[in-house]
Amino acid sequence: MGLFSWSDAYSLEHPQIDTEHRALFALANELHEAMRNGSGSLVLKDLLSRLINYTRVHFAHEESLMRHYQYPAMNPHVAEHRKLTEQVLELQQKFEAGKLTITMETMHFLRNWLERHILQSDQLVARHIRTEDGELARVS
Repeated sequence: MGLFSWSDAYSLEHPQIDTEHRALFALANELHEAMRNGSGSLVLKDLLSRLINYTRVHFAHEESLMRHYQYPAMNPHVAEHRKLTEQVLELQQKFEAGKLTITMETMHFLRNWLERHILQSDQLVARHIRTEDGELARVS
């Protein structure tokens, strides 16, 4: 079992968002495994870049849903996305400059942020856009 373990508690009952969240967990686990195995900096650099790029795509999709459904707390939610993006880009720059190694502390930061964000902020968005029949509406 990896550091980033998916459970039903993370489900927003929206297949596409849940799939994206699972993919984020999988990428984070790949990064964690590479760190644990002492993989070279090129492997870690590539995995970190893939995680950052996928996170950007995912955040854009979530933000599109929030705009479409006029989520009233969109601005603070987007601010959370921007803050994490800035923090991870800073980590990436330090890593690429040789001023940082990817440590368990870094991995715990990512895990805690991802878990907290999904279980709190994303769940609030899901509740907002839930339809009367209990399913989340989808934007095509």
